Amino acid sequence: MEFNFNNKYILENERVCLRPLELNDFENLIIFSMNEPEIWKYSMVQATGENGLKNYLNLAIQARNDKKEYPFIVYCKLTNSFSGSTRFYDIQLTNNCLQLGFTWYGKQFQGTGLNKHCKYLLLEFAFEKMGIERVEFRADNDNKRSIFAMKSIGCQEEGILRSNGIRNDGTRRDSIILSILKSEWENTIKNKLKNVLDLK
Repeated sequence: MEFNFNNKYILENERVCLRPLELNDFENLIIFSMNEPEIWKYSMVQATGENGLKNYLNLAIQARNDKKEYPFIVYCKLTNSFSGSTRFYDIQLTNNCLQLGFTWYGKQFQGTGLNKHCKYLLLEFAFEKMGIERVEFRADNDNKRSIFAMKSIGCQEEGILRSNGIRNDGTRRDSIILSILKSEWENTIKNKLKNVLDLK
């Protein structure tokens, strides 16, 4: 499949639906920006408060228009409510690789299995539709919850980029690099995730 940044890709199963993020999703996500600012503690792009969320959405949509990123909004079918956002970024179609990140969920959705459903759909799309050979993940090396979540789906740790980013408080951060290769997805990770999620 030839990936087109202008297409409206929708990824879904019985638990979750991911659709392209739009500017009018402000109304769907503002509850998190106003009430749960700690969600972005480790993020270099904050979405706290009305202005923060507007800036976050503007940057995400512009990055898609620039053919650099493809952001999604996440909808939880169990609760019939929007739950967060995630995206493909640093998309290098000539090298068949991309990064998966900018992932966040409201507190009530954390630890519920929602993230694994999202990751399954995103990885399936990347490896089996887009023809991607390598999916990379990054996180603040102090964000142990995120690192645990990435390793739990089969990500392999590659190393640490020292002092490569600036946190919201102005301090510098080390970033951990993890990845999944297409061969790993095909040989083990896909079936492992399917079994965990009880997918048919």
